[in-house]
This record gives sequence, structure tokens and C-alpha cells, in this order.
Amino acid sequence: MKRTAVLLMVLTILTKFLGFIRDIILSYFYGASNISDIYLISITIPMVIFSFIGTGIATGYIPMYSNIEQKYGLNEVNQYTNNIVNILLVLCTVVVILGLLFTEQIVKVFASGFEGETLGLAIQFTKITIIGIYFSGVISIFSGYLQIKGNYFIPAIISLPMNMCIILAIFISSSTNIIVLAIGSVLASVSQVLLILPFMHQKGYKYKFVLNTKDKHVKKMLYIALPVIMGVSINQINTLVDKTIASQIAIGGISALNYALKLNGFIQGIFVVSVSTAMYPMISKMSAENNIMGLKKSISEAISSINLLILPTSVGAMIFAEPIVNLLYGRGAFDSYAVSMTSSALFFYSMGMIGYGLREVLAKGFYSLQDTKTPMINAAISMLINIVLNVILSKVMGINGLALATSISAIVCTILLFISFGIKIGSFGMKQISISFLKILFASLVMGLFAKLSFNYLTTNIFSQNISLIISIAIGAAIYFINIYFMKIEDVDVIVNALKRKIARKAEAA
Repeated sequence: MKRTAVLLMVLTILTKFLGFIRDIILSYFYGASNISDIYLISITIPMVIFSFIGTGIATGYIPMYSNIEQKYGLNEVNQYTNNIVNILLVLCTVVVILGLLFTEQIVKVFASGFEGETLGLAIQFTKITIIGIYFSGVISIFSGYLQIKGNYFIPAIISLPMNMCIILAIFISSSTNIIVLAIGSVLASVSQVLLILPFMHQKGYKYKFVLNTKDKHVKKMLYIALPVIMGVSINQINTLVDKTIASQIAIGGISALNYALKLNGFIQGIFVVSVSTAMYPMISKMSAENNIMGLKKSISEAISSINLLILPTSVGAMIFAEPIVNLLYGRGAFDSYAVSMTSSALFFYSMGMIGYGLREVLAKGFYSLQDTKTPMINAAISMLINIVLNVILSKVMGINGLALATSISAIVCTILLFISFGIKIGSFGMKQISISFLKILFASLVMGLFAKLSFNYLTTNIFSQNISLIISIAIGAAIYFINIYFMKIEDVDVIVNALKRKIARKAEAA
């Protein structure tokens, strides 16, 4: 799993880097303005609507595939895949028709602060972008299929053509018509399907029209997927509430939250998604084989890996929120006001970074055991906390309160998942995980202190802010790795010993 996770991290860095370029270009041409708010709402709406259905089905698909393949063989599992694809396309058709009929009402729900010309343009954008649901639905199933077949490469790089299409659309829209932004987002989804199809055929997939909603495998998968759909819908309600309140607080508020979330998402994508993506098919297979000890070990390793990577990143993002935002976005239409809004939101989102990461890993653990109810219940509790805190904190702190509420609710949800997972499978090394967590946290705080002192000294006496930031991050990273090496953290020792053995073998071969 670790080797696959490392490969996915490298690929994710490349794809996320291009995603960053996309966001930087968007911020350069449109800043944190009503146009960027309209565009972001128009791509959020189909994403949220699709998540109600697609994420649940895709999550239930992988463990069911493993079970069917083991019991019935390849023919049965290929028929199951085609049936799921066709059912999903039918559901997407229903969603698209309803979306086109009630676009204005949907936009008003997602952005109640939009009025007049802004509302009208948002409606136009959404009528176009909602068509992308079809392609997003297919991609979710096909990516899961390739991961089961051992191809993690294509699902990891699938965002490359998407980002290139969106970047091109931003450039063209800036000099022609802003509607090109919406068209570009749909073409971006099409490009992903065109990339993935040849590799599906290479792995033996052949499309056939199979549509049987009464199939026993589909019924069982829907039993697994329904709580996931409800849980995801709960998470999307959080997103809906955040954006609706942000649209009422300030022009550009939606954009500021989005840019801050994208920075958090970059880190989550590199570390958390890489680890959980590599882990999920493997632990699903362990669950199907009733290998609970192996599942416990894999979950424990994944948690320790997330702590090792996310804690120092979270501390660094909080300390350097403003210089990071200024370095990445502070140019063109992205003025000082936008920098201030986005960096403040980033600071408060970063508080909950570890919560987001561990929640993803633990939820995958429950899904592999075909228990989707527990994450759903925890997500419901988290949603209630988030909504209450959104209302209270936004009145006191503006959009910063929205970010802080999200972080608090994520941490609470993660704590509940830890408790529930321990009850579900018994002890899975919580004592060792806790000790490791405290050591990593201490090392991260020491790193943050030295990095901040270095930044202040370099900025005041020697370099510009941007160069000082880069050097300070490098100094902090070096101090962090030295600290964790001497702290005798189990996962670090395993990695170091593996590297020593590899170097020794190469030396002997030479």
C-alpha cells in the first residue's frame, strides 16, 4: 500500500500543481468578484447534486465488485458494472431535466445573496454546467474499476485534461464571452471520459446495455450506497450553507472561501486522497476475505501516515497563511482585499485539516466493512454542529466564522468516528497512534516556531517576502524531519530502515 500511496502522491502533486495554475489564472483574470462567484456557484451546483447520487454508488461499487468477483467470476461482475453504469445514466438524466426546469430556484438556494444581473448570469451558467453530471457519473465508476484492476495511474492523472480545458476556457472567456467559462467546464468533463475509455477496454471492460434495477447485486449495493448518499448529501448541505451565507456577507466571499478550500484541497489531495485511494480496494478485499487483522493494521498505518504528513502542513499553513496566498494569488485582479479575505479563511480552514484527513481514512474503513450507516450518522451530527456554528460565528467573524465552523465540525466528526470504529472492530492500536500523534504535533510546533523566526529575520534583513517564505519553509521542513527521526516514531523508523536496507543492497551489488 505504501508504495502505491507514494506513487499516487507524486502523480497527485503533478495534477494538483496544474490545478493550482488553473486557480491562479482564474484569480488573475477575475479575482474575488461577482463573476468568479457566479462561475464557482455554477460548477458547485452540479457537483453537489451529483454527489447525492454518484459518490454513494461509486463508494458501494468497489466492495461489491470484490465480493461478486470472488463468488461468481468475471462475467457476473462485468454485467454488474454495466448495469450500474446504465442505472447511473438514467438517474443523471432525471437530475438534468429537473435541473433545467428549476434552475432559477436551485441557484437561489445555493446563493441567496445573488440578485439582478448576477442572478441572471448564474442561471445561464448553471443551465450549461449541469450537463456535466453525465460525464462525472461515468468517471466515478470507471475510476473505481481501474483501481480494482490495479491501475491507479489513470485515475490519478485524470484531472490533467480537465484542468487544461478549464485554463483554455478562462483565457478565451477573458477576451470573448464569459459564457465560455461554463462551456469549458463541460468540455473538461468530456475530456476525462475520452482519456479513461481506452484503458477500460484494455482491462477487459466491454459496454453492454444492461438495465435491471431488480438485480440482487444492485439491491445490495444500493443498501450500502443509500447511507453514503445521505451522508454525502449532509456534507453537501454544509457546503450549501457556507456558500449561501458567504453570498450574503460580501461580494467575492464565495470566491475567497473557494480559493482557501482549494489550498486545503491541494494538501488533502496529495496526502489524504493518495493514502485512502491506495488503501480502499485493498481493505475491501481484506474485508471480503474476513482478514480483520490485516484491515486493522492497514487502517492504523494509514492514520499514522496522515498524521505524519498533515500535522506539520496544517501548522505551516496557519503560520504562513497570508504570505502563501499572496505568493500564489496576489496579482492581476486579485487585490489586497481578496488576499486578506482568502488568507484569513485559509488560517481557520487549516485548523481542521487533520480532522478532514483522518475522517476520510476512517470512513473508508467503515465502507470496506459495508457499514455505511455509522459515517452517515456521524456526518449528520457534524452537519448540525456546522450549521449552528455557521449562524453564530458568521455574525461575529464574517466568512472566517464559516471556515472555523467547518473545521470544528470536522474534528468533532473525526473523534466520533474513532470511537465508533473502535467499537466496531476492537482495538486497532489507538495507544500507539496517540503517542505518535503527540510526538508529531510537538515536532510540528517546533518546526513552526523556527520557520516563523526565520521568515521574520529574512524578510526584515535580507530577502523579499516570497523568497523568505520559500527559504523558511525549507528550513522548517528540515527541522521537522530531524525532530521526527530522533523521536523514534514507529512509522518513521520503518521508512528509514527500509531506505537503509535498500542503500545497503545497492552498495553490495556495486
